[in-house]
Amino acid sequence: MEVISVEGGHPITGTVTVEGAKNSALKLMAATILAPGVTTLKNVPNIADVHVMGKVLKELGATVEVVDEHTLSIDTSAVNSWETPYSLVAQMRASTAVLGPLLARFGKAIVAMPGGCNIGARKIDMHILGLQALGVEFDVDHGDIHASAPHGLVGSTVTLDFASVGATENLIMASVHAKGTTVIDNAAREPEIVDLANMLNEMGANIEGAGSPVIEIHGVGELHPVTHAVVGDRIEAGTFVAVGGIVGQPVTVRGFDPNHLGLVLRKYEQMGLTIERGEREVTVSRSRDIMPIDIQTLPFPGFPTDMQAQTMCLLALAKGTCIITENVFENRFMFASELQRMGSNIVIQGHHAVVHGVEGLSGAEVRSPDLRGGAALVMAGLVADGITTVSDIYHIDRGYERFVEKLQSLSARISRVVIPTPDFGVS
Repeated sequence: MEVISVEGGHPITGTVTVEGAKNSALKLMAATILAPGVTTLKNVPNIADVHVMGKVLKELGATVEVVDEHTLSIDTSAVNSWETPYSLVAQMRASTAVLGPLLARFGKAIVAMPGGCNIGARKIDMHILGLQALGVEFDVDHGDIHASAPHGLVGSTVTLDFASVGATENLIMASVHAKGTTVIDNAAREPEIVDLANMLNEMGANIEGAGSPVIEIHGVGELHPVTHAVVGDRIEAGTFVAVGGIVGQPVTVRGFDPNHLGLVLRKYEQMGLTIERGEREVTVSRSRDIMPIDIQTLPFPGFPTDMQAQTMCLLALAKGTCIITENVFENRFMFASELQRMGSNIVIQGHHAVVHGVEGLSGAEVRSPDLRGGAALVMAGLVADGITTVSDIYHIDRGYERFVEKLQSLSARISRVVIPTPDFGVS
């Protein structure tokens, strides 16, 4: 078993560059199905989830070549299957992003129910309801979603109950070949949605309003391959901003648009962090105590649920009490019980976490409950007294490229360590 070992209490400072956004790259990879031929994606993060999505595309008949560490060449000319294997889809919920492109290209798809981090229900009701409005018929059989559009996809107006990123993306991709115009009302507004729409428009799609609550997709006959660079990862950037905030010394984070972390940066300034914004970077430092503030997670431009654990880690050391409200994933407070093992004082009340600030944290053996929670535990270890050992780090590898190495570049005393499997004498 491999773990991350962190020795806390040492100065952390320097510059780190983030990779392309995981939550954009995966959907852009799925979108290549819509344009038969060779599409080149640049600034792709070299992470486990990208490898899984590459395998999904290969199972469908695509050729996926690694041009260099952060560039993929994807040839979807020979895609001839519309069924994704459960063994791959079960590893991450983003695999369901192929549903829309397969329906647009073949008029049918079979996709297993999604997997990924255990942070909440993996219902895709809004995907199904939205696609039904476009003429798609569904049948669920033994955990597989069978979808077909026997009369073709037809543009319609879809109003989402919740600004779901996944549902918005699937509807956009399914609608690019639909007859007529599709309107998505209460659409997700995340930067990753804009990145997807930009690439599809480069391919020849006609999409208007991405980044706003109302998106219009005018169906077109065909799309062509392009070369496109993935937008910078605002969540990876936010994680390193939080690192700079908790350790206090200046940390510069490069490779992303600070506007994509607008509310996070403003909230962190309210906590007492000093943040200097550049065109493609921010520098964060702190010279005073962390002040308690309340946080509630909401879809973009609200406070991102993917930054909740890192922020709880900061507030665990605040001078006072605050409340974090989780409105997106009901199980995302599993991280709190692990942080309590390090000496934090957190009380969970439904979808609220009451965080009572403590003077300091102590190193402990903790388990990564999910992707962002695992990164936050490593972050806590940087300022904890003694050694912190984080297990189940495969979660972290799903979304952070060279996370340990980047922290080492900031002078953190951190390493990946292989722990021998216990021998219980069973032959």
